[in-house]
Amino acid sequence: MIPRRWIAQVAIVLALPVSLGADTLYLRNGQRLEGELVGVRNGQIEFEERRTFGGSRTVRFDRGEVDRIDFDNRSYTNNTSNNNSSSSSIGGRPSGMRERQTLVSANQGWTDSGVDVRAGQTIYFEAQGRVRWGRDRQDGPGGEHNSPSNPNRPMGNRNAAALIGKIGSDMFFIGDDTGPIRMRSGGRLYLGVNDDVLTDNSGNFRVVVYY
Repeated sequence: MIPRRWIAQVAIVLALPVSLGADTLYLRNGQRLEGELVGVRNGQIEFEERRTFGGSRTVRFDRGEVDRIDFDNRSYTNNTSNNNSSSSSIGGRPSGMRERQTLVSANQGWTDSGVDVRAGQTIYFEAQGRVRWGRDRQDGPGGEHNSPSNPNRPMGNRNAAALIGKIGSDMFFIGDDTGPIRMRSGGRLYLGVNDDVLTDNSGNFRVVVYY
C-alpha cells in the first residue's frame, strides 16, 4: 500500500508544473528561490520569484548576497568574493554564443542592433566608449551616476546618457553591466542613449551583443 504522505507529495508536484525549468537563485544565507532571472543591473540582481501556491513577486538582492544562479541548464557563480577576481558580474558568459557588434551613436534615437531575440532568452552586453551629451558632460555606458530624475528621458529614473535597449515598446537598462539579462519580450533589439535632447550629443558606444 502506498503511504498517504507519498500520495500528497505527488499531488503537489503534479499541481505545480510551472516549477519545471524555473531558474533557481541561491543566497549566501542558505535561502533558495525559484522563478525567473530578470537581470543584473547596477550591482543588483533582479529576480521574479514564483510562489509555491501561485502568484509571483519581484525581489532584488545586492550581488554580495547571492551565491549562484542556475538557469537554462547552466550555472553562474558569484566570484566577487575572491580576492584575486576582478570580475564585476556573476560567473561568465557561456561559450559558443553568437555575437554581433553595433555602433550606438549618441545623437540618434535608436540603433538597430541587427539581432532578433525571443521572449525569455538570456543575452549579454559588453560596451565601451564615451559620449558627450551636453556642455562639459561626458560619460561611459554606465551613464551619469546619481542623475536626478527626468521624465523626458526614455528611462526617466535611470542614469542619464547610459546605454539602454528596447524591444518593441519594452525598454530596459543595460549600462556597463556584463551580466545576464533575460528578455521579457521577443523581437528586434534596438540600442540607444538615455537622453532627452540628442542634437547636442556626440560620440558613440561600441557594443557587442552576445545572444
